[in-house]
Order: sequence, then structure tokens, then C-alpha cells
Amino acid sequence: MAYELGFIGAGNMAEAIARGVIGAGVFQPSQVLAADPSAERLDLFRNELGIRTTDDNAAVAERCRIVLLCVKPQQMADVLQQIRPAANPQALFISIAAGISSRFIEEALDASRQPRVIRVMPNTPMLVGAGMVAAAAGRWATADDLAAARQIFQSAADVMELDESLMDAVTAVSGSGPAYFFFLVEQMIQAGVKLGLSADQARQLASQTALGAARMLTSSRDTPDELRRKVTSPGGTTQAAITHLQENHWPQITVEAILAAAKRSAELGK
Repeated sequence: MAYELGFIGAGNMAEAIARGVIGAGVFQPSQVLAADPSAERLDLFRNELGIRTTDDNAAVAERCRIVLLCVKPQQMADVLQQIRPAANPQALFISIAAGISSRFIEEALDASRQPRVIRVMPNTPMLVGAGMVAAAAGRWATADDLAAARQIFQSAADVMELDESLMDAVTAVSGSGPAYFFFLVEQMIQAGVKLGLSADQARQLASQTALGAARMLTSSRDTPDELRRKVTSPGGTTQAAITHLQENHWPQITVEAILAAAKRSAELGK
């Protein structure tokens, strides 16, 4: 095969993965090929990353040892139909599409050829080298295939291997998860402005607080509820905020929102 790694879809997540593997020396730019209908995205991959590009998805499926399917779930069926005739039977296919099962991809590529498929769920903090990725092997993917996927993603993320039945949960918790935190920080900034801070001051205070809290979560042996209790003095300011959230069903709403994300992930695969 002419290339070690190929991207079908060159969006933001594909860019994060590409920057990670090239920056870590996993692959050289000359070993990577990317396809996308957007000339702007192809220009970025070519000019900023030094990656050869094409507008032909089938060329990637035919010429690359590992093919990353980085397209939206709604586009997956059409893309798989397009590349099926050219798909190299020796290639490993890795999908990052929410809700799309490995079995769906296997059948679309022709199950009689036993295509090797791994389904992964990354998240956008890969763009800053702090991502979280879950990986699940399809029917014919091997331990070596999982190791290859881990090598690709661990350049910009922690990688967890699990059963594919849990991927909708992963999508809801970590795939969509960054948006929940961004949404919370949005409200913290809005509250700060209402209290007299400038927008810049409120953003710096909220953003740095979120960063510090995340570092405490990942570095401390304490559970999240223990860390929360250590900040929450009885009768103090934090207690006033937590009590208000609890009385207005914020914990229940949050859990229900994440369950809704998991439900939508499952729906995308139907």
C-alpha cells in the first residue's frame, strides 16, 4: 500500500488526530493521505501539515493500510457505498462516527470479506492533546489492530478499550462531555458579568477555575463528591449555590441530559 494512514473526512477531529500522530512521530506526513470535499480543508492538510490530499474517497480506501472514517454519522452509509468497490481487503478501518456500529460498517464494506473494523469515540480536547478515546473491536479486528488504533490516538488522548455495547454511553459521557463543561462555563461567565465583572475578567476566572478543577480531578485520589465537600463549608457561599442547584433538580436534569445524548447516539445507528 502506498500510504500508512488515510483520512476520509478532513474536519476538525481528523486534523487533531493528524497533528497528534505527526507531532509524536507515529507517521511522517509523506505516509498520510487525506480526502475531503472541501478544498479549504484539503488546503489546510496540505499546506499546514504537509499531507498529500485528494477529493477521491475511494483512493484512500484503496491505497492506505489504515483508513480513518472521519465523516458524520448521516454521511456514513453513502461514503461506505462509495468506497466499497475499491476498499483494500488488507486495510484496517477505524470509525469515529457516533452511533454507527462496527457491524454496520462491516456489512456495508462486504462482510463476506471479513473487513477489520474498529469503532472509536474521541472528543475535541484531542485538539489540545488532552483527549479521551474509547475503542471497541469489530468481529474480525485483532489485538494488533487495537494496538494500532491505540498508537494513533494515544498521541493526543488517553485510550480506553471496552465492549462496543458501551459505546453509546461513552458518546454521551466523554464524546459530548466537553460541551457540558463549556455550557457550564458559559453560565459562570454570564453570572460574573451580572455581578459586575467584565466579560474578559469573568472568562478568565471561570476558565482557569475549570482547568484547575479538572487537574484536581485527574491528580487527586479523592472522588468528585469528596473534592466538592472539601470546598463546601457548611453555611457558606458554596453551600448556598449547591443547595440552590439541588433544590432545582440540577443533578437529575444533568443525568437525564446525558441519558438523552446516549439515546440519540443509539438512534443515529438505526
